[in-house]
Amino acid sequence: MKKREYFTIPNLMGYFRILLIPVFLYLYYHAETMKEYGTAFGVLVISFLTDLFDGKIARKFNMVTDFGKMLDPIADKLTQGAMAIAISFRNPFMIFFVVLFACKEIYMGVMGLYILKKYGKMNMAQMFGKICTTVLDVGVLVLLFFTNMALPIENVIIGLMICMLIFTWVRYIVYHVNEIKELQNA
Repeated sequence: MKKREYFTIPNLMGYFRILLIPVFLYLYYHAETMKEYGTAFGVLVISFLTDLFDGKIARKFNMVTDFGKMLDPIADKLTQGAMAIAISFRNPFMIFFVVLFACKEIYMGVMGLYILKKYGKMNMAQMFGKICTTVLDVGVLVLLFFTNMALPIENVIIGLMICMLIFTWVRYIVYHVNEIKELQNA
């Protein structure tokens, strides 16, 4: 890969999103007023908008790179993890979600690399994975910014997110087992 491919505008936007993570965590951790939580939320909005536009720019101006295809989901998962960690500052039950989320994402990365290296095929996201990501994003955003929510309600939302994460992880394990069998028989 050419060095300049690392510095395309979409990839720079991906780096920027990663740099926003500690800024968000710092702001959220130190927030005490709704205005301060709003500032942390503003950082996330900038990150989400950057995520929205990096792909559009890459496709429109023919700046799609293999590195960018890896960088974007890494930035996505790091941002999701940071949001979950932020919730764990307030609600210790969230740490179970954080650990499970990290284990699932490590599994996904290892399996993706294994299949790519052994069979030369890149894993594609599955619909159940996209649905899980949407549900988790909504749940995390609700927990992040409704800071006065009753603890039992927060715990129910976290429990539902944990169930969704486990369901999706099991589905991906089954998917990977079947995919490897198909690739071995091809």
